[in-house]
Amino acid sequence: MTMINVQVRDENGTIEVHSRHAVVWSGELAGLDQSAFPMFGHLLPYADTMFNHRQVVTLLDELPRLPSGVVTDEFARELAELGQVVLNGQALYLWFLGD
Repeated sequence: MTMINVQVRDENGTIEVHSRHAVVWSGELAGLDQSAFPMFGHLLPYADTMFNHRQVVTLLDELPRLPSGVVTDEFARELAELGQVVLNGQALYLWFLGD
């Protein structure tokens, strides 16, 4: 089972905060329509994906529209919190870390 963890890092790569929950790579996540979910649609199971401040805005807009079962409620809540950390800070990035 492939898991993707999330971290908030500063511009130097220092980890500011990390997730307690991870998202499981699944067919539902892999099959998201990239035109409807451009940020989630670009996640990869075995690579890291980094989002800047502007991309996090789009990601957080996509989050409540995800089809049921793509992510757990716990992960969705935590991801929203981590996204707000990026939006409230300066020079912070949201990293999805594939296995």
